[in-house]
Amino acid sequence: MTSVVDKEELEMFRESVIKALETEVTPHYEAWEKSGIVPRELWNTLGNAGMLCVDVPEDWGGCGAPFLYSVIVGEEMARMGFGALSTNVMVHSDIVAPYLSHIGNEEQRQHWLPKMVSGEAVGAIAMTEPGAGSDLQAIRTNAVKDGDDYILNGSKTFITNGQHADMVIVAAKTDPKAGARGISLFLVDTSLPGYSKGRNLDKIGQHSGDTSELFFSDMRIPGSALLGEEGQGFMYLMRELPRERLVIGALGVAAARGALDLTITYAQERELFGQKLAQLQNTRFEIARMETDCRVNRAFVDECIALYEKGELDAATASMAKYSATEMQCRVADGCLQLFGGYGYTSEYPISRAFIDARVQRIYGGTSEVMKEIIARSVLGKA
Repeated sequence: MTSVVDKEELEMFRESVIKALETEVTPHYEAWEKSGIVPRELWNTLGNAGMLCVDVPEDWGGCGAPFLYSVIVGEEMARMGFGALSTNVMVHSDIVAPYLSHIGNEEQRQHWLPKMVSGEAVGAIAMTEPGAGSDLQAIRTNAVKDGDDYILNGSKTFITNGQHADMVIVAAKTDPKAGARGISLFLVDTSLPGYSKGRNLDKIGQHSGDTSELFFSDMRIPGSALLGEEGQGFMYLMRELPRERLVIGALGVAAARGALDLTITYAQERELFGQKLAQLQNTRFEIARMETDCRVNRAFVDECIALYEKGELDAATASMAKYSATEMQCRVADGCLQLFGGYGYTSEYPISRAFIDARVQRIYGGTSEVMKEIIARSVLGKA
């Protein structure tokens, strides 16, 4: 069912998000980027500000707001240049929480979702392994039934929120011989013995976002940690991926908008050859190209958001949104940096962070190459 969105209330919510970010994030973000992680208490701050899991139903501790409200939180973070934070919150609110809402049983929802809404618990999802990225069927992490429990062994890598996570949705093989049908999902409480986290990975961008290796060594988890049905994990992953890819696309559009706005202001102030940079034809044509890119992708992402709210967003269309928007984000970030000239290559100017933060958007959530194959299959069938 499509949620009825009051435009005035929506803009009031957007303004409250911007105000909270200006107060709680803007003064500290540069320091967090240098330290390579945001403080754990930021999650509690965001929860208190009503910015986490806002579309979780009231019965499970949320506001029950329309999906678009959750998108707005991530969009404003991305537009304001907080790329790492937008990714962290997206994983928590727009990936982990929906898995629980859509697949979890009542006990699981009541245990985890109110904590995720408040920031008491940080959520992560662990699919990628050192030898299995886009090919989820190749995962080697396994969960073996032992009485009423499971014994979990294996490792994961590139896990967003890995350092702060209190609960991780882990994809593991419960039947190694069954291929995709042998994958199950588990809600892993990171306080249990046998769980450990590796180093916070040193990335070229999104520095303040914790991205980690995770390890499970003879970790005993209760049978009640099984999410949904055993052997249905791959199907659940495929079912939930469209929202993840759509939100990544929305973040890409918002980040591009923020980068372009910075560049427009700079071009109107910077003088070159006795003229404002904005008066030079190359600048005008480049701005025109990027403005068009942003507007076209904004319209398509908005269409996809409407489709998602009606339950009509299919995998191929979501893949188009992610592919188009993130490729556009990288084009715009590159074009904007070029207009800043040498200053754009210094960390003193925020356009440099927009450039390096953009690059991973074409990789996580499914690479651009995977997106193109999904789209091609919807048009041409399997090769």
